Amino acid sequence: MAKAGKWVLLILLLLGGALVAVSTPDLPVEELKRAYATGSSRFIELDGLSVHYRDEGQGPPLVLLHGTGASLHTWDAWSSALASHHRVIRMDLPGFGLTGPDPKSDYSIPAFVSFVDSFCKKLGLTRFALAGNSLGGQIAWNLAVAHPEQVTDLILLDPAGYPIARPALIFRLARIPVLSSLLTHADPGAMVKKTLRDAYGDQSKVTPALIDRYRRLSLRAGNRDAFVARVKQSPVDRTADLPHVAARTLILWGREDRLIPVAHAERFAKAIPGAKLIVYDSVGHLPMEEIGERSAADAEAFLTAAK
Repeated sequence: MAKAGKWVLLILLLLGGALVAVSTPDLPVEELKRAYATGSSRFIELDGLSVHYRDEGQGPPLVLLHGTGASLHTWDAWSSALASHHRVIRMDLPGFGLTGPDPKSDYSIPAFVSFVDSFCKKLGLTRFALAGNSLGGQIAWNLAVAHPEQVTDLILLDPAGYPIARPALIFRLARIPVLSSLLTHADPGAMVKKTLRDAYGDQSKVTPALIDRYRRLSLRAGNRDAFVARVKQSPVDRTADLPHVAARTLILWGREDRLIPVAHAERFAKAIPGAKLIVYDSVGHLPMEEIGERSAADAEAFLTAAK
């Protein structure tokens, strides 16, 4: 009863806060492009989307997939570290970043796999290494199962896939009808800050600039609706397919991950034939952000060993 009472109070507080912020408008896409489509950013038309991506460096191709609420910027440190020896390709997935919402509002894993497959074919990629974090990791291993002829090497950073007993608060709220509707209008700032603090092992690295980037890109037209639409979809456990991953696989995981338990790391390592596992002490859910140079060096060593 006490727990139920606390939940009711929490929901009412959140409801009140969301109501205050309910009129928070979208940010103009062109304004966001000026801030975040810089340097080597490009756009490509695909399946009714103008996909924001970056294609940098020379060498064997490496495709990078970000997680929920993130964007291609989550891989900045990896791109800087790896582009001297690899052609590093990253994009904003449908529903996130500057790419924006899927016209069909299909955010299922098969839809994401189909999108990445089409994107890679559009860029002329036939064989490539693939890395993904969280949702991006789930898409990556599903693509490796669906298209083993394409994925030469697979790197999974705290990937999703196994059922989670207690998902992040924002996911739980998005499944409550009244609150989910408010989330499509409310300012995401407070929830972005909480989620990033949960995602990082070292709280000091959750800077105002980091929070601001995540928040502003969440305010791209359609992204809040896309987030709620994705979370509301019934999850399908496809982990029985993991033994069919044929690509050489490296799994990187933060021991302090509060979003996907580190216990899942061993489950992935045991399920994928020959997978190598590295667990980082004092690191959370986003190793490519929190310890960018170190995790990129481990990825480079793994990819180099394949040659």
